[in-house]
Amino acid sequence: MSHSHSHKHQVEGKNLLFSIVLNVIITLAQIIGGILSGSLALISDALHNFSDVLSLIFSLVAHKLSKRKASFNQTFGFKRAEILAAFVNAATLIIVAFILIYGAIQRLITPIEIESNLVIWLALLGIIVNGFSVLLLKKDANHNMNMKSAYLHLLTDMLASVAVLIGGLLMLFYKIYWIDSIMTLGIAIYLIVVGFDLLKKATKILMLFTPDHIHIKEIVREVHKIKGVHKLHHIHVWHLNEEELHLEAHLDCTEDIKMSDFNELLHQIEKVLLEKFEINHINIQPEFKKEDPKDYIVQD
Repeated sequence: MSHSHSHKHQVEGKNLLFSIVLNVIITLAQIIGGILSGSLALISDALHNFSDVLSLIFSLVAHKLSKRKASFNQTFGFKRAEILAAFVNAATLIIVAFILIYGAIQRLITPIEIESNLVIWLALLGIIVNGFSVLLLKKDANHNMNMKSAYLHLLTDMLASVAVLIGGLLMLFYKIYWIDSIMTLGIAIYLIVVGFDLLKKATKILMLFTPDHIHIKEIVREVHKIKGVHKLHHIHVWHLNEEELHLEAHLDCTEDIKMSDFNELLHQIEKVLLEKFEINHINIQPEFKKEDPKDYIVQD
């Protein structure tokens, strides 16, 4: 079995902790402000912020768990904890979005006058706090799905605060109070779009689907070019987490070779799979004239 790793960006959890503290502050401020002003968009923003706090805490716990070493009871450790966190966070984005849509429709049916000055100031506070949190997590988000889920929560909340600010200004100067509900609907639709994309990616990893950039037949063609290989079959390719791409397969050899010769053959296969497909965990079962299914994909 091969374990090859290229240099990876080291994701730290301290920025998540700082973002949690900031979001607790802004959530409390927006809940109080939303109640006092009567702004649904502000309360919606606070609700989203509260989901951010829960999601960030979940992401932080998952990040810490993912660093734990493997054991006899957890032979892979907790390496999938961050993928699970990304899945849950993406799902909460979508759930929050539908709650916002319901509230916005209700408010469109029965609009009320809103204290726009308070809305404007709290929206500005939300933009500053969430904007700073977004900058803290931006680099990590490019390298880690869990961090990206937390980053998306914060980014969409910053955009929500921008929408609330625009709505507050329109209410202040033009008395267009229905804009509060329209802004809420816009925020919700955006949440559904970004949440669904992340949910789909996390689901594919959790379900052990073959990664989108991997083509099994292309792997077979490249491996079959190596001298001594008869047929690669019974193939599985999956992500354990975002850094580890695994392949396991059966390999029919052309000759009844010694173990030392197979080691050399395996080394060539590992080199091809790592360089051309970035597969860094490889487990090959050697065979010679074994009677078993020889299909590329075998359904057990």
